[in-house]
Amino acid sequence: MSLAISNIDFLARVLAISTGTLQKEYKNLSIEEIVKAEAKKGNQLAIQLADEIMSNPDFLIQIFQLADPNNKIIIMSQMSEDQISQLLPQMDKKDLLQGLYFFSQEKLMDMLEDIPPEQLVKTVLEMFSKEQIVTYLPEEQLDKFLSSSEFDKNKVLKHMQSIPNEYLAQVLESITGEEVDENTKASDLVKQIGQLDPLQFQDALLNFQPTQKQQLTLSLCKEHEEWFQLFEASAYTNMITQYKQKPEVIKAMEVIEQEEIIKMVEELPQDLLQIVVSQMDTKDFAEQMIEKNPEAIAKLLAT
Repeated sequence: MSLAISNIDFLARVLAISTGTLQKEYKNLSIEEIVKAEAKKGNQLAIQLADEIMSNPDFLIQIFQLADPNNKIIIMSQMSEDQISQLLPQMDKKDLLQGLYFFSQEKLMDMLEDIPPEQLVKTVLEMFSKEQIVTYLPEEQLDKFLSSSEFDKNKVLKHMQSIPNEYLAQVLESITGEEVDENTKASDLVKQIGQLDPLQFQDALLNFQPTQKQQLTLSLCKEHEEWFQLFEASAYTNMITQYKQKPEVIKAMEVIEQEEIIKMVEELPQDLLQIVVSQMDTKDFAEQMIEKNPEAIAKLLAT
């Protein structure tokens, strides 16, 4: 960065010299050279500035006009990709999320499939109700869920009692081959289903109509929301792709932990990564430059 895109008026004011003098006597000199020249002349303000030039974030903000994101990008041009990535944890999540707009929806789905299941489910629940999720899931996902060994039979039987008698009877008949008395109570039907051997019990669950599978799955997941994690990540991303647009998806991703958002943003090429970081709070950016990247500042001051 040179004085051509720096705040000449600010530097002149700090050194208590006119802008005309600054431009005439110090034309083509770097900020560092100007400050040193004024210090040699005995300018006490320059002597003081020389001591704090690499430690005063307010000076950096003013002299390099860091409120302008483009000037932050110029500073980052002196930094490596790793150095730029180290700034990401200091950013607000809302600013990091803006970087996700650079990705295609397909890429966003790929990245969502890689985050921890509990965070994916939280994201999905920001976009869909529990009822919608169960309705939109393909039947094969419901079958895998109902066949899961993650929960015991008694829990399934408890929630099975909410299914109408006619469907319970239908399933029991499909397994045993015996006709069920139409006056049999739901509790008795559920008890008989519970007495089936493990393989028959699993077949009974799979023999329910899709609507009853949805009802049973929803009932189970409402009591144990963590069981939504048992569905495949791809089932969720397919659902999102079909029903939601990128802005809705990114808004929902606010619930994802910042560490995971950072991993995603780090996949951007360096030029786009710089644009994301340029949205960082200006004071925080200046402080981070002084603390972690003083060599970048030194290069610019000497240019």
